[in-house]
Amino acid sequence: MNAAASLVVGVASASEAAQRAAEEALADLGGEPELAVAFANAEYWPAAEELVGELAKVLDGAPIVGCVAEGVVGTGREAEGGKAVSLWLAKGFQSPVETFAVEYLGTASGGLFAGHRFEPGGGAYLFFADPFTFPVVELLDHLNSNVPGAFLAGGLASGGVQRQASKLFLDGSVVRAGAVGAHLAGAEVDLVVSQGCRPAGNPYTVTRAERNVVHEMGGRPAYERLEQLVAGFPDEEKGLLADGGLQFGIAMDEYREALGQDDFLVRAVLGADPARGSVLVAGEVDVGKTVQFLVRDPGAASRSLADCLERESEALSGRAPAGVLLFPCNGRGSRLFSEPDHDAAMVKKVFGSVPVAGFFAAGELGPYAGKNFLHAFSASMAIVR
Repeated sequence: MNAAASLVVGVASASEAAQRAAEEALADLGGEPELAVAFANAEYWPAAEELVGELAKVLDGAPIVGCVAEGVVGTGREAEGGKAVSLWLAKGFQSPVETFAVEYLGTASGGLFAGHRFEPGGGAYLFFADPFTFPVVELLDHLNSNVPGAFLAGGLASGGVQRQASKLFLDGSVVRAGAVGAHLAGAEVDLVVSQGCRPAGNPYTVTRAERNVVHEMGGRPAYERLEQLVAGFPDEEKGLLADGGLQFGIAMDEYREALGQDDFLVRAVLGADPARGSVLVAGEVDVGKTVQFLVRDPGAASRSLADCLERESEALSGRAPAGVLLFPCNGRGSRLFSEPDHDAAMVKKVFGSVPVAGFFAAGELGPYAGKNFLHAFSASMAIVR
């Protein structure tokens, strides 16, 4: 398979930016694309329809998926602000690439997903969802229970968070609700997730909880466990706990003998109630789950990504992949690292100048131990062999 990518920054006109991005990527691809993956910074929100329409025109009807995002990623570069378009093209798939839209239909008994039928053993899917209208966790639970072998990479669209809305790209149109995706049937794709928070304190079993309120961890009030963590935290590192640095980790597989940084789902700590002894978490926590407090740590996040990429490089026997789609959390980038272009630059350092595109997501999709999960503060990747 061949791939090409382009990153166009600072072009005022949406149609001109789309045309330039398409022409640059087409020149590198050297043929007609079988798939286009496109992302545009939020500054292009008013002209998103114009942008994707121009892409479809220049790419002569090639299937397109993507979204408007808070920031976009290119080869070795990250554009977190301003006007930028990131485009990734590929050809040479063994089977035609199917793009699709999915919507959630509420029913008296719960709801159903309509628009695409995921097949067992379907392999890799790119998937971009509107966080305001699409219950992505419910879809992941459905896939994990009923569709083994179907794995999603991508994330939640971040370009309209303040508007409580999203604009998703599907072929030459903009979709405003639900989700869009592309089935990479027949492609050799490695889906990888690197976590951005490290464990702090000790792991515990949840012994009492109600939905997203954790009352007891290891038979003691959750707030007491939190106080113990803060009291024992090194003074020189206590700054990491401020400004949303404290997170809550839920083990993705509590049967592992030793849990490390990459073994937890990250969920935000929304608050605590000393009187009730409880901790409020951004997500439901079941009794019996293994949990641990986490802390956002740029050094640990950097090491995790480096290790992840080195393992993938070894799996490829040192050969460069055809291309990479990179989906870092919008809490990474300049919000976490002191140096610019951190994640994109690290991918380039390990793999060289392979074509890279992506966006800063409001939640990242990626598998772990054969199951699909929605992550936070992570970097999810689809690495095409």
